[in-house]
Amino acid sequence: AADPYWGEFFTLTGTQLTWCLIIYGFIASVLPVWLLLAPRDYLSTFLKIGVILGLAVGIVIALPDLKMPAVTHFIDGTGPVFSGSLFPFLFITIACGAISGFHALVSSGTTPKLVDNEVNIRMIGYGGMLMESFVGIMAMICATVLDPGVYFAINAPAAVLGTTVESAAEAVRNLGFVVTPEMLTVLAQEVGESSILSRTGGAPTFAIGMAHIISEIFNSRQMMAFWYHFAILFEALFILTAVDAGTRACRFMVQDTVGIVIPAVKSSSSFFGNLLGTAVAVGGWGFFVYQGVIDPLGGVNSLWPLFGVGNQMLASMAL
Repeated sequence: AADPYWGEFFTLTGTQLTWCLIIYGFIASVLPVWLLLAPRDYLSTFLKIGVILGLAVGIVIALPDLKMPAVTHFIDGTGPVFSGSLFPFLFITIACGAISGFHALVSSGTTPKLVDNEVNIRMIGYGGMLMESFVGIMAMICATVLDPGVYFAINAPAAVLGTTVESAAEAVRNLGFVVTPEMLTVLAQEVGESSILSRTGGAPTFAIGMAHIISEIFNSRQMMAFWYHFAILFEALFILTAVDAGTRACRFMVQDTVGIVIPAVKSSSSFFGNLLGTAVAVGGWGFFVYQGVIDPLGGVNSLWPLFGVGNQMLASMAL
């Protein structure tokens, strides 16, 4: 994207990225499992496991200090990233490490179509959740090795921080943490970004934390930009697989529901049913993603509660 000619073609706004994601989700959900989902997930698994294990080894070698306090004064529910009570919201948002309706949908709608032998079910199901918990621990470490002031500058929305490093530094200082405009500017330059302010969603935090840990191993910050963008690529594999798997599971449910009235739509071989179910699924999550993009608070106040409530409701139904 730094190329003077091609850069403008690959520099996309949030709205443009949303439409790209919607189009991808639609196409990926309609295509047969064997054409995209199975080979892509199989190949990406090696990269996922390799990176997480490598990161774990790197953490043991570097032994980075955890700079985020175990408990901050935001436990009272006044946090700048998302304000609200800790209980029960904590257990709603940490879906992957607790009861999860999304996982129930995927394990009942997509995974059975990929299992070659029932003997492997325990390894896939239980082993997969153990691995996901391991990934969660790595992500938490990557976030907490960052200076708290930098963490909140990355994760607090623009409505709280403003749009300049000076206003962001002042806002973070008002929260009780120390950060300077120079620190934010230098870190953005090190990771190859024009700005790291209000990069909400968690992915940039993980990427910067991972780049920080690896740089400590080699005792050099010259490769920070490379490791940062490598981590972004690594995270994209999680996001893309979740998007099409979730859309496919939703498509199955839409087809089953409509199939009560129109039996022909229920068949997985029905092309019209596939298109209808996918359009409803993509239209549903695409609307909320778009609203989150145009929301000055980063969409967190609408997306997280909807996700938490919907996920727990599905989990209860699955149980």
